[in-house]
Amino acid sequence: MTIARFLGAAALCVAPLVGAAQTLSEDEIKTLVLDTIRENPEIVMEALQLLELQQQEAQAAAAQAFLTEQQELLQADPNAPVIGNPDGDVTIVQFFDYNCRFCQAAKPELDALLAADPNVRVVMREWPVLGEGSVFAARAALAAREQGLYEPFHDALMTAEGSMQEQSVMRVAANVGLDIDQLRRDMDAPEIAEHLQMSSDLSRALGFTGTPSFVIGDLLAPGMIRTDQMATLVEAARTSVE
Repeated sequence: MTIARFLGAAALCVAPLVGAAQTLSEDEIKTLVLDTIRENPEIVMEALQLLELQQQEAQAAAAQAFLTEQQELLQADPNAPVIGNPDGDVTIVQFFDYNCRFCQAAKPELDALLAADPNVRVVMREWPVLGEGSVFAARAALAAREQGLYEPFHDALMTAEGSMQEQSVMRVAANVGLDIDQLRRDMDAPEIAEHLQMSSDLSRALGFTGTPSFVIGDLLAPGMIRTDQMATLVEAARTSVE
């Protein structure tokens, strides 16, 4: 934070003290602000809280604007796998990492939603943020599309015990029935790198800081959410387009 920005926030906190001083110069007002801070140090915390709130509001507004502008890309990227009903009337975009325990916990919640609501489609955004093992798992999962086994491989990876690293990922792949040699070749396809880069770019623009994170209709839902919470957001999204 720059001194100028801090003083600006502090000035808002002490505005009642200087509001009537219309004839003071800018330097005199700054001096008055600093003197007031020295005499009332609690103003520092108030100013920091105010500045943080302003930043959060600005970030939220920017994320919502991006979502509005890029909703078609989020929901209809041909380079992103889709599960659930491909023709569903509400789309959930899920950002996840195979080594994220909260993503693992979110899986049965999402499965329950899809079982209860057959008119939901889910766009899968592989977003490996927890190290090289996560990157390898994401690349392997995306490569499994070429063998028509993305969804069962995804399910197996998400429910497997232990950390997903190269050896464990390939063990799961073999159990699912994937051709391992072909899988390794397909992992180097450019569209896989493009998907991962797009996930990183989208998550940053949406203000997501970790996995799991969801976009449900035009609503942002970062963090772990339960089936009932998902259902509420789905109904809100469904109502908004009626």
